[in-house]
Amino acid sequence: MNTAAVFPARPIKLHRFFLSGHSHRVELFLSLLKLPYELVDVDLAANAHKQPAFLTMNAFGQVPVIQDGEITLADSNAILVYLAGKYDTGQWLPRDPVAAAAVQRWLSVAAGQVASGPATARRATLFKAPVNAEEAIAQTHALFAVIEAELNISPFLAGNTPTIADIANYTYIAHAPEGNVSLEPYPNLRSWLKRIEALSGFVPMASSRVGLAA
Repeated sequence: MNTAAVFPARPIKLHRFFLSGHSHRVELFLSLLKLPYELVDVDLAANAHKQPAFLTMNAFGQVPVIQDGEITLADSNAILVYLAGKYDTGQWLPRDPVAAAAVQRWLSVAAGQVASGPATARRATLFKAPVNAEEAIAQTHALFAVIEAELNISPFLAGNTPTIADIANYTYIAHAPEGNVSLEPYPNLRSWLKRIEALSGFVPMASSRVGLAA
């Protein structure tokens, strides 16, 4: 386990799209860790993420991607695990098996229910994606009901301190109103969002005036 903070020899490059919640969770974590980083905007409208140069970094043609020296990594949750393992002392990704499993549970939620719920509902309004918005909104409310109950037990998703579980889930939940999902029925969830936003180094993702946020 790391016992002291370490820093990259040069800024970590984050290839991202500024309205991507997946990209934002990586930027947020880089900032919370106080790591030097450089944002590289990928022009999705021009299909830059489908060009050979980008595909050599991520064959799936998706943002985000980081370059940390000789290391190139794709997938936002995988990047969070890497950054926590290399640059943190154990707070953000606990080494204890039970605590680590609790974090992994919420990383799975971020890749599953959050992706198919609030992230998909937001895609319908913001990007006019051909998705079933009503189904995504219903899935979001079902998810938020579970989170609301769990946050009645602990202040953060995986316990009493923030972990990458919170970082992975924060952005699309915070921006759920852009997908026509109100946060008003969920006071515990709203308090949790405020706790994340109060962390030293917090950086927001750009808001969009669509859905309930219009």
